Amino acid sequence: MATAAELLRQGRNEELWQMCCGFTDLDLPQFMTIQKRLLLEQIDLLNHCDLGRKIFGGVRPTTVEEFRRTVPLTKYADYCPEFMDKKEDFLPAKPAFWVRTSGKTSASSCKWVPMTPAYAEELSRVLYGIGVLSSCSQRGETSHMPSFPKLLYSVAPRPYTSGVFADVLRMQTPLSYLPELEEAEGLPFEDRIKLGFQQATSEGLDFFFGLSLVLVAVGNKFRESSGKVDLRPYLSHPRALLRLAKGVVKSKIARRPLLPKDLWSVKGIIGSGVDSWVYKDKIKELWGKYPLDLYSCTEGGVIATQACDYDGMTFVPNLNFLEFISEEEQEKEQSTSNYTPRTILLDEVKVGESYEVVLTNFHGGAMVRYRIGDIVRITALRNKKLGIEIPQMAFERRADDLLNFMVIKLTEKQIWQAVEQTGLAYVDWTAYKIPGESVLHLLIELKDDVDGRQAEINAALEEQIIASGRASYDGSGVAEDWRNSLDFKVDVTLLPHGAFKGYTAQKQAEGADLAHLKPPHINPSEKVLAALQTAPAVKIRVPAKTPEAVTKVAV
Repeated sequence: MATAAELLRQGRNEELWQMCCGFTDLDLPQFMTIQKRLLLEQIDLLNHCDLGRKIFGGVRPTTVEEFRRTVPLTKYADYCPEFMDKKEDFLPAKPAFWVRTSGKTSASSCKWVPMTPAYAEELSRVLYGIGVLSSCSQRGETSHMPSFPKLLYSVAPRPYTSGVFADVLRMQTPLSYLPELEEAEGLPFEDRIKLGFQQATSEGLDFFFGLSLVLVAVGNKFRESSGKVDLRPYLSHPRALLRLAKGVVKSKIARRPLLPKDLWSVKGIIGSGVDSWVYKDKIKELWGKYPLDLYSCTEGGVIATQACDYDGMTFVPNLNFLEFISEEEQEKEQSTSNYTPRTILLDEVKVGESYEVVLTNFHGGAMVRYRIGDIVRITALRNKKLGIEIPQMAFERRADDLLNFMVIKLTEKQIWQAVEQTGLAYVDWTAYKIPGESVLHLLIELKDDVDGRQAEINAALEEQIIASGRASYDGSGVAEDWRNSLDFKVDVTLLPHGAFKGYTAQKQAEGADLAHLKPPHINPSEKVLAALQTAPAVKIRVPAKTPEAVTKVAV
């Protein structure tokens, strides 16, 4: 089969769209037909390998219905020790490589997952399609794609998932990575980003793939240094000098600080994770384009992606068989011993409902009815604007990232949104709940001095947190009364300057890998909390129902 680059060069634009973005043209019955056909092929592979015999427990399913009825739901422990030992003769197909995730198991600080050549090939087409969707304005637009895209490399190196994505994409098109993939992987993360942007100043930039936080940080540095741009270091780099000079003129004409969008007209920005959603408006302001959000994971590649309207995400049919566990079934499992939750398929989901995702890899992959631990919410049954007839979703949270205070339920996304809404200039934050307490403990490091403003800051944070969590209960007023009677509080600890930087330096000194250099936002361990609070910190506590809460804090 021709690659995306070959189809682009030959002007076969409709074929290119169908190969890489055609899933957005499917109706739901067509989507389900693809799902079931590929699952039957996968069941046959599993029936003839040791992995299938282990997971199936002696059963040999031959239909989709029998597979769902007889095969148990799995977690990573069900694949050990074989996966940790990279035992390839155990698998349904020989892998092209092993991908690692930052997730922890009881036996190791990471998880290894095999990826077959056939799966990588299918994934490469989907990834190219995501590049198309991030840069087009309507269905079928592919001719604008560059034949040799320049892509800023700001992701974790191989064998981490994001690095593997960057590598796999080369199966469809030649790429100019900034810096080059092999060079980038030998550099510390900060040096890699710095070098990448230096090269982009001379060579230009088509696409960005990686952490949205990086784009915001770079954009803010541009803004802060505006009016102080020293062009002398670029005198020996005429293309970079010209780009900077033009950018400065653009910003002067617009009567605002210099921004990245003055230097680069990026075709597409692709992000993944909660930070893309939190920073989307800032990225649009700084870079002139919204980030396209995708839902991906090590065990399942790409599960869903936004299209060119940057709204709900559309599920991908040809990488994994998708099943969903409703909240009601999750609650039954939690309250009933040995209860196995029932799953439904995509053609059974309901708008507004949240579901835990269960997946089975296609193309000789290894994960079988695997619970990845993510909760997604169905936002619509179709995308009316773009004519996409597949249910739309939004990532909601990790299954273990919910802080439940009975009448207010807070996720990482909601707390992060609340922190952003205050307008505070901050470095980072983390939050946790002590069982039995109706108190949200929030630790945050601010960029500015806060002398004399602690109560004001706490009030602003508490108000926005409650407003963000309000969606987790109805508007009848009953839940509000419950909250008051439970005396829900927000307990804020202002960390000393350098707390998060010091934590990262400590983890680097300990030899931690890239995925574990930052503390988790939700429910950090006691060891993490102790490390963040090694220097004196200001601690304040104000009831959440203070009437004079401040919505915005001037910084």
